[in-house]
Amino acid sequence: MTAFAYRNGALFAEDVDLAAVAAEIGTPAYVYSTAALVANYRAYVDALAGLPIAVCFAAKANSNLAVLRTLVQQGAGIDVVSTGEMKRALAAGCPPDRIVFSGVGKTAEDLEAALLAGIHQINVESLQELELLSQVAVRVRRDAVVAFRVNPDVDAKTHAKISTGRKGDKFGIELEDALAAYERARALPGVRPVGIAAHIGSQLLDLSPYRDAYRRLAELVRDLRAAGHVVERLDLGGGIGISYKGDPAPALADYARIVRETVGDLGCHLMCEPGRSICGDAGVLLSRVIFIKPGRTRNFVILDAAMNDLIRPAMYEAWHGIVPLRQPAEGAAEAEFDVVGPVCESSDTFAKGRSLPPLAAGDLVAFTGAGAYGAVMASTYNTRPLVPEVLVDKDRFAIVRKRPTFEEMVAGESLPPWLAKVD
Repeated sequence: MTAFAYRNGALFAEDVDLAAVAAEIGTPAYVYSTAALVANYRAYVDALAGLPIAVCFAAKANSNLAVLRTLVQQGAGIDVVSTGEMKRALAAGCPPDRIVFSGVGKTAEDLEAALLAGIHQINVESLQELELLSQVAVRVRRDAVVAFRVNPDVDAKTHAKISTGRKGDKFGIELEDALAAYERARALPGVRPVGIAAHIGSQLLDLSPYRDAYRRLAELVRDLRAAGHVVERLDLGGGIGISYKGDPAPALADYARIVRETVGDLGCHLMCEPGRSICGDAGVLLSRVIFIKPGRTRNFVILDAAMNDLIRPAMYEAWHGIVPLRQPAEGAAEAEFDVVGPVCESSDTFAKGRSLPPLAAGDLVAFTGAGAYGAVMASTYNTRPLVPEVLVDKDRFAIVRKRPTFEEMVAGESLPPWLAKVD
């Protein structure tokens, strides 16, 4: 958490006191650090220097316009998985030729929007999608530049819900079918196959699955070329994992070494699509203690943040650090608590048996490592407003997504005529 540190007993984001943000914006609220976003992106660029590679940020990790604009200004491309994300990338100023469209269930409307926008590449994930893309391309009179996402059947050794490259996963074309897919694409009008893509999963802390997957991709590229096909591009998928619980994250230098050793000699234009490792530790979620609730078997810290604001612990059993905004006194005794939110679900639990310093009602805390898959996965469950987002830059901060009012939350709803009249 290099961008977040205690100064004179108060937790800061860069040069901004987070308690001042909470006082102005209220809680819960997400806070992102510009310096951390830029440093994490530049770390990829530096580690991969000398390779013909583009770093495309995975918008699904954090699609806030200000976050995207910050990275686009640094030269990043954007990996999108929906028309909405593509429109966000364009609205953030990303040139179309730096946008890659992935995703297993693209509709005709998605494909048409991508073609009309003139994006860099569409990663096709099935023969059915290929056929549909050809039809759409002919209709709108645009050539579709295509890479085939293949499933290399490699276990990423990460959480089962975010593993995407094994046989049986819904993503991609099986490796053995890639040659036939290329053959079919060459026979279809409006489609120009140029490469191969793969993505084996998220939050990898062991890099050996990447080595295995990239070796299989390199072999496939050579086989396709031997069969007379053009393979100019190779999309390597997501980046490395981050440290949530103090477990060491992989070194980018080691990841870059694997890329160089496995696919660096293919003469392909490469791209990678990190998300979490760029924005994860660049964000925190601020929350306030509502109650300290003692029990006969368990003690609870009840926060104003809930699973609708940060769903990763409920969905993935994910671990996030929870730290007070006021630095605890040295040697302060800790006690074990279950940390929970106010949503009416037992799964609205952030931590069980977590050892925490003394806390009281009204105290502020921060969830660390919350910049990825946090606000972007938030909901309005229990009619709780979407959590606001704040971007810090040195000693200044701005709201980059406001907290909606109740009236704004229900503005899209209406009563049918037979219910509109009040008796």
